[in-house]
Amino acid sequence: MGVQERKAVEKQQRRSQILDAARMLLFSTGIDSVSISRIAKKAELGVGTIYFYFKNKEEIFAALQEEGLSLLYSKIIRLAKKEPEPEKQLAGIANVYYRFSEENKDYFDIINYFLSSPFVFFEPELKQQIDMSGHKILKLIRDTILTGIQKGVFKEAEPRRFSIMFFGTLHGLLHFKKLEHTVLENENHMDLYEYSVNKLIDAIRCQ
Repeated sequence: MGVQERKAVEKQQRRSQILDAARMLLFSTGIDSVSISRIAKKAELGVGTIYFYFKNKEEIFAALQEEGLSLLYSKIIRLAKKEPEPEKQLAGIANVYYRFSEENKDYFDIINYFLSSPFVFFEPELKQQIDMSGHKILKLIRDTILTGIQKGVFKEAEPRRFSIMFFGTLHGLLHFKKLEHTVLENENHMDLYEYSVNKLIDAIRCQ
């Protein structure tokens, strides 16, 4: 490995150290208690090193959220390329998100932390940047619906609104897993999730 390659690897490793430390502190203390100095201490790096990579803590958390959304987007894109049929593609997107919530729980929890909060933590420019990452996922869902309409498989007057409802429903349903042994006693969460997804697809399927 050459000098430049080694430096690039080291830079990525330090960045990951910072993001991992910020993630751990976020869930253990909450965003208001997290500071650059605490992140530096947790990451075992100097404060100056943190500022070399990020302007402030908001930029760190924005990077975490964007990484999660980008990873989810890449998984959905791979599914879309493999499965051209709109109905199966929608069901596949739902399945990808379910697996993402389990296999990439750290990223799912970060996305959920900021999505579920009633407060906006980011400056307008950062928020716009993050929202655009989420918008790409909604656009994929909308495009799937539009393809289905063109093929005569789906019938939906407002594809954009349906895509928002579809993704919002998936996100909400994933939280019901916590109720599997109480409210959902005797219910299998995955079965309930698939049942709900099929109902949503049935709602726009041409009869």
